[in-house]
Amino acid sequence: MGAIDFDSVTKVYDDSSGTVVAVEELDLSVEDGEFLVFVGPSGCGKSTTLRMLAGLETVTDGTIRIDGEAITDKAPKDRDIAMVFQSYALYPHKTVRDNMAYGLKLSTDLTDEEIDRRVTETAEMMGIGDLLDKKPGSLSGGQQQRVATGRAIVREPAVFLFDEPLSNLDAKLRKHMRTELAQIHNELRITTIYVTHDQEEAMTLADRIAVLNGGELQQVGPPKQVYARPANHFVADFIGSPSMNFVDVTLDGQHLRLDGPDDDWSYEVSDGLAEIVADAGVTEYIIGVRPEDVRLGDDAPAGKTVEGTVEVVEVVGSDNFIYLESGGQEFRYRAPTEVEPAVGETLTVTFDEDHIHLFDRDSGEAVAHGTSEADGSSRAVSRSVTAED
Repeated sequence: MGAIDFDSVTKVYDDSSGTVVAVEELDLSVEDGEFLVFVGPSGCGKSTTLRMLAGLETVTDGTIRIDGEAITDKAPKDRDIAMVFQSYALYPHKTVRDNMAYGLKLSTDLTDEEIDRRVTETAEMMGIGDLLDKKPGSLSGGQQQRVATGRAIVREPAVFLFDEPLSNLDAKLRKHMRTELAQIHNELRITTIYVTHDQEEAMTLADRIAVLNGGELQQVGPPKQVYARPANHFVADFIGSPSMNFVDVTLDGQHLRLDGPDDDWSYEVSDGLAEIVADAGVTEYIIGVRPEDVRLGDDAPAGKTVEGTVEVVEVVGSDNFIYLESGGQEFRYRAPTEVEPAVGETLTVTFDEDHIHLFDRDSGEAVAHGTSEADGSSRAVSRSVTAED
C-alpha cells in the first residue's frame, strides 16, 4: 500500500536575495506499486519535491497524502518511507551489516534474529552477501550503492525514494545498476519515486515520467508517450538524445517556410495538417523533427526536402551524428554508419510529415504532431496533448 497524492503542493524559499518558488502547485497522483521518475534540469524542483514527501522539507502550501492519509505534518520517521541519497549516507565506522540494520533497530521492535534475517536475505538479493562484515571505505562505488539500496529495502516501507543514486558511478556501472534497480522493483512492486536529471535514465526505468521545469509540472505519462507526443517545446527539447531539431517557421498556404515566402527553406504539408495549423489561430510556429526521423532526401518528392551544409560529423559507432547548417539554423541528422559526408559538403535530407511536431512559438505549447506506436495507433497528425495525455 503506497498510493501517493500531491494536492496543489507548493514550496517557497525566502532568503536575503528574495523569494524563490521551488515547486508551484504540484498536482500529481502516483499509483500503488508504480515506478515514477521525476526528471528535469538542475533547479527544476524535483529533489525538493522528493524531500517534501520524505519530510525533510516543510510544505509551504498544499497537501501530500499516502493511501489517502495526509502526511504533510508528520515526522519523517512516521511516514513509512525509505530514502536512498545521492551520497549514500553510510556510516564509515559501521560494517555493511550494521549499516543495513541500523534503521530497523531505531524504528522497529523487531528481534535481533528477525533483523539479522532481513539483512542477510536482502544482502544476498543485492549481491553483497559476502561484504556484510566489511566497512564502506573498503567498498567500490557500486557496492556502496547496493548497501544504501539494501538498507532501504530491509525496512519494507510503503514507498521508496531515490535522489539521483547513480550519479556518482561511471557510465558502464550506471547502466548495470539501472537494470538491477528495475529488477528489484519488478520483484518487490513497492511504490518508487526516483529523481534524476538524466533523461535516458528516466526513459529506461520509469512506468511514468514526470517532467519538471522551473518548479512546474510540464507533462506526465509513459516514457514512449512523452517521447512521441511532447506537450510543449521544453519537453520535446529535453527528452531525446540528440535533442530534437527546431526551426522557426510560418505557414504560407501549404508550406512551412523559414523567414517568409521568399526563403529557400520550406516544407510542403498536407491539407489536413495545413488546416490544423491554420485553426490554431497563430502564424508563427516552431517545427520539430527528431534526428532519427531524418533521412537522405535524394529521391524525395519536390517540396519535401531540406538542403544543408555539413559542419560536423560525429562518429559514435552504431550511428553518425551529422550537423547541418540550413537557413542559418542547425539541423541534426542521425545517419547510418555508411553515411559519412565530408565537412563542407551539401546534403539533401527529408522527413515524413507524420514525424513533424509543431509548437506555438509564443507559448511553446504543441499545436500538432505525429502519434506513434507508443499508444498502439498508427502515425497520424493530431492536435496538441495535455500534460496528462
